[in-house]
Amino acid sequence: MSLYDTQYLSIVKNIINKGYYNQNRTGIPTYKLPHQIMQFDLGQEFPILTTKLVAFKTAVQEMLWIWQQQTNEVKWLRDRNIHIWDNWTDDKGTIGKAYGYQIAKYKQLDKLLDTLTNNPQDRRMIVSFWNIEDLPEMNLQPCAFQTMWDVTNGKLNCMLVQRSGDIPLGIPFNTTQYAVLVHLIAQVAGLRVGLLTHVINNAHIYENQMEGMKLQLSRENDALQAPKLWINPEIKDFYAFTIDDIKLIDYKHLGKIEMEVSI
Repeated sequence: MSLYDTQYLSIVKNIINKGYYNQNRTGIPTYKLPHQIMQFDLGQEFPILTTKLVAFKTAVQEMLWIWQQQTNEVKWLRDRNIHIWDNWTDDKGTIGKAYGYQIAKYKQLDKLLDTLTNNPQDRRMIVSFWNIEDLPEMNLQPCAFQTMWDVTNGKLNCMLVQRSGDIPLGIPFNTTQYAVLVHLIAQVAGLRVGLLTHVINNAHIYENQMEGMKLQLSRENDALQAPKLWINPEIKDFYAFTIDDIKLIDYKHLGKIEMEVSI
């Protein structure tokens, strides 16, 4: 069984068995637990679920849209037949001053890459989308809103902090896409990959997702081995990566599980 399935399904079971039931802004009640944490050594295994299909290519392209394209315009995603942001798109075709807009506004990625190259022991390597000044102009305030970076013994470590985590749908995407991001940044910075630690402040399952999660739990004993990640070794410029330079090898899974997104 992949380590991601093990840690993820442990959180799922805890939420189902011990979760606090309450309402929220969407109108669909959730079962939730605070302060859930998963940690992976990316040098040992790539974290992606095998007990259900995770749309790897879509997840990676959303990450590239935020971190590489650094735009709030949804057209780039729609041109690739990705519609996960359609519900939060305004009449200007943007998501407001959120996500990639914040990276571009403060040149955060460029500053991170420069620091990793020239001062890798800096303890202030933080990328944050939580700009209080711009929060009112974000169509959806960031869920995965901050990363903190560290270099130890030539390995790049990343802590992803998430204020709110839809366990069935959002979290599998977020872990996988940030694992890819660490691999990409490590490659262009001349580092090896280290730890990815995923911290979720409010980890929740919506009431209308419970049956899907129980189905996934029933597959636990059939979970498979994790696939391998391939990154084109020729690419040394973060802005030069394309989706064709990032592939999973031998990704085997137990099939798709349909669940609803609460808006």
